[in-house]
Amino acid sequence: MPQLIESDVAYLALKAAQKLYGKAPDALQSIEFDRVQAVAQQQHLVETRVLAAPEARDAMVPPSTLEAAMQEIRGRYASEEEFAGDLASNGLDEASFATALEREMKVEAILEKVGTRAAKISDMDVELYYQYHPEQFRRPETRLVRHILITINDTIAENTRSEAHKRIAILATRLAKEPQRFEEQALKHSECPTALDGGKLGDLPRGKLFPELDSALFDMKAGEVSSVLESELGFHILRCDAITEAGVLGYDQAKQHIRKLMEQKRKRVCQQAWVKQLLEAK
Repeated sequence: MPQLIESDVAYLALKAAQKLYGKAPDALQSIEFDRVQAVAQQQHLVETRVLAAPEARDAMVPPSTLEAAMQEIRGRYASEEEFAGDLASNGLDEASFATALEREMKVEAILEKVGTRAAKISDMDVELYYQYHPEQFRRPETRLVRHILITINDTIAENTRSEAHKRIAILATRLAKEPQRFEEQALKHSECPTALDGGKLGDLPRGKLFPELDSALFDMKAGEVSSVLESELGFHILRCDAITEAGVLGYDQAKQHIRKLMEQKRKRVCQQAWVKQLLEAK
């Protein structure tokens, strides 16, 4: 096991390890650990420069905000003992964890303050973005679809291939006569978790389902129920609840999203330029 890094960057190492590798620091291979250590130490340097900047003068994290964040993190654990044990295994205790969390939240607050310096987005900026990025506002055809699944499993008597087909054939016959009962039948008989929502798979574009199902779905009319279909999961019946034709999102529909996207990008660029200046300053 790699030796734990300094306690003052242990919190940052924990976050970097989870983000880069989905692991705790003490589970990393040596080469992974070295990378995480370098990332954590660089992040610590950035935070130190940010906290020493004039913009940090009035920055603070209200105790209630810090406590709420701590409680939210505690809530991810089954017990206080598990929380404390996880901290200890990563070179932290509750006090050092809270200090590191407060430091991180303070840095975020300072960066938010710096981000307010970004140039404002004008209506013309938004309109030009819409005009020059038409591909982002094309909407593919989608189908609102539900399904019933009966799985094939030869180790279970009622799910052998022949028995599963008999069961779904009965449902298909019933739904051909009474398609309005689809949600009820899905809830009672489907072996997919979507049964709890009446078999609802969602509003889907082409290519999201198994090819056999996808092909059938996009040949269906709104309100139509399919025949029995088969995929690698088992037997299915689909119902196409609605069809949304392909089209282009209008400017009035898109402008709020565009403005938010551009504001976030300008704020990020402003923050990055400021941090770069801090790191380059002697």
